[in-house]
Amino acid sequence: MGKQDKTNCMRVLDSKKIAYTPHLYEADPTLTGEQIAGILNEAPDQVFKTLVTIGKPQKYYVFVIPVNTELNLKKAAAAAGEKSVSMIPQRDLLPLTGYVHGGCSPIGMKKRFPSFIHGSASGLSRIFVSAGRVGCQVELAPEDLIRIAELKPADLV
Repeated sequence: MGKQDKTNCMRVLDSKKIAYTPHLYEADPTLTGEQIAGILNEAPDQVFKTLVTIGKPQKYYVFVIPVNTELNLKKAAAAAGEKSVSMIPQRDLLPLTGYVHGGCSPIGMKKRFPSFIHGSASGLSRIFVSAGRVGCQVELAPEDLIRIAELKPADLV
């Protein structure tokens, strides 16, 4: 993988000297997270998706959960200390995070937002998240992901 092929997520991991393995596959924004897990030949509970929500006006939160689960908005709001949170409109994702739908990574967003990860991640030996581009995932140790993305473990599904 050449330097120009690296995503912002990978550049952040490189700069922090965090070991990771990139996984490329045919970029198809219609693939579900579970289909991506199948392409990677991994269990869906090891492949995580990154979701961005809004609570109070201009208060954004990031949630990282297994691809085979749905974010429980009540539990997410409780973790964030909000009365309620809702998914941001898809059109707001790129200007807010620098990432497109289907390629949103918890690492290397334009700004830092309070971020949470499903508690199951801590029990895994490795975890997969988007590398910041459709068709590209990174595999790394969950504790490295939690540290670099400043994720707080929480009950989210």
